[in-house]
Order: sequence, then structure tokens, then C-alpha cells
Amino acid sequence: MIALDPTQSTELTRQPPKLMLTPPILTMRGIARNYGDVTALGGVDATVYPGEVLGIVGESGSGKSTLLRMMNLEDTPDTGTYNLALPGHEGRNLFTLDRFERRMLRAHHIGIVYQNPHLGLLMNHTSSGNVAERLLIAGNRNFAELRDRARQSLNASEFPIERMDARPSELSGGMQQRVQLAKAIALEPAVLLLDEPTTGLDVSVQALVLDTLKRLQRERSITMVLVSHDLGVIRTMADRVMVMRRGMVVEQGLADQIFQDPQHAYTQQLVHAKL
Repeated sequence: MIALDPTQSTELTRQPPKLMLTPPILTMRGIARNYGDVTALGGVDATVYPGEVLGIVGESGSGKSTLLRMMNLEDTPDTGTYNLALPGHEGRNLFTLDRFERRMLRAHHIGIVYQNPHLGLLMNHTSSGNVAERLLIAGNRNFAELRDRARQSLNASEFPIERMDARPSELSGGMQQRVQLAKAIALEPAVLLLDEPTTGLDVSVQALVLDTLKRLQRERSITMVLVSHDLGVIRTMADRVMVMRRGMVVEQGLADQIFQDPQHAYTQQLVHAKL
């Protein structure tokens, strides 16, 4: 495993590792989850710093999507702690929150874009209505403001505004992902979770979605956690990379280090297969 020294720079990095000079915004320790005899997560630690993109990569069944569900408080581990550096939640293990508290925390502070838009959208509601739903959960009740903020979020995700009243069921896969993204960023979350957001899209559409994500991250310094089995997507987006296998983190480090000088045999296999 590559050890990161936050005080040292490296010529392999695309930018100075400023991300680790501030306290983390997200910290997970000892996350373990078994489903019967199957170990999904075997005591995983994860740290995410403000403004960075953490990429999590691994083959199917490696535990990366399970870990992301934990970050979104959709599931509770058998053991482990989860902390977000948010006012009123400092030092609190978020897994102790009840269902209502989790819902409110997600509504205000955690955005997510799923691989399957059906998990994140009401397919027969309008696109603007989907974004407004998130604002409603957070307590906004003014119709004009709801519609205006939905329009702003859709515009930020580069969704065609003239189609804001179209239902997601009438849209292409790429446009559905943009609606999910607009919904996820509507309240400027502390962390944006991305679960295979480009899988299943045409290559040209993938590139457009990634360009939108990179622009949003650059303009807003959004903290992102990106899960993907596609190393090309991870390499395009991530500042740091965690490599997972069989529910464990086998290697992690700055993205350029991982791709140019992988240390673990499994990471070498992944990188060389991509090359």
C-alpha cells in the first residue's frame, strides 16, 4: 500500500497535494459488513478531503458500491464508524442516526448519482419536479423559488432547459444522468457520491457527462467520491484512488502514482489490462 505523506509533493502529481493539508470532510473507520456467509466489506477505512475527487475502483463484487451505500446511509455496517465534518455532527457516528435523521442529512448534505436512474428519479414526474422534490424534502415550500432553483440546477448540469418539464422516462440515458446530477447538487451538498455514473452510456455521451462533472468540480470545488470499474473514468476524474478487492482496500494513493507505479499485484493487473 502506498503511504501518503501530506507534507511532501511529488513530480507525479498533477497538482500539489493540497487536499491533505486540511482536515478530512469524511472519515470512515473499520467498516465491516457481512451478508450471510459473504463478506462484502472486511474492515475498510476511507478518508475524503474537501474539494477532492476520490476514485474507488475494483472488479464486480469488490465492495466498492456497498461502501458507497454506507456513505449514503442506505445501509448500516456490522461494525465501524462514519463521521462528516458538518456543523452539529462533529464527532458523531452517523450510523447511530435514526431513519428520519438520515433522510434529513442526505437531503441537505449528501448528493448521489446512481448507475441506474430508476434508483434516483421518479421516472414519470417532470425533470424539474424531480429536482424540486429534493428541495421539498429539505423544507422549501415556495413554488416559484422551487422552480427557479430547479432550473438553475438543471442548467448547471447542462440539461437542456427547454426540456425541464419532460419526464425522465422520455429522455435518453445521458439526459437522465444529468437530471440525477441536477437533483444531487441542488442544495450544494458537502459530498457528491457517483456510483458508476457513465456505465451503459455511449462513449461520446460518457465523455460529455465526465466533462460536466469536471467543470462542476473545478467551478464549485465539489467533494466527490466516484465508484467505477472503468479505470479510464477514474484516471480522468480522480485526485486519489482506492483499489478494492474482495471487500478490502489493497492499495491507495495519488492517482498518478497508482497508474504509473502500481505496487500491489492486483492493481498492476488492473492497470496493465487497461493499457
